Amino acid sequence: MFEKIAAYLAEQLAISVDEITADTTFDALGVDSLDTVEMVMDLEEELGVDLEINDQITTVGELVAYVESKVG
Repeated sequence: MFEKIAAYLAEQLAISVDEITADTTFDALGVDSLDTVEMVMDLEEELGVDLEINDQITTVGELVAYVESKVG
């Protein structure tokens, strides 16, 4: 799941996937609230799950763990 989310972020942000680690924060990537909403909608569609992301998720690793808990 990390690879899929990292690849998505790299594509959306036009950066190298190598720049993204589990500890990378969304702030460090320059992801704002609008970007987050769009990202969540894309992930919901791609994975077929409903995600209710809140402000507690600040790193790529936290997002991966959350998505994995929903995909089950």
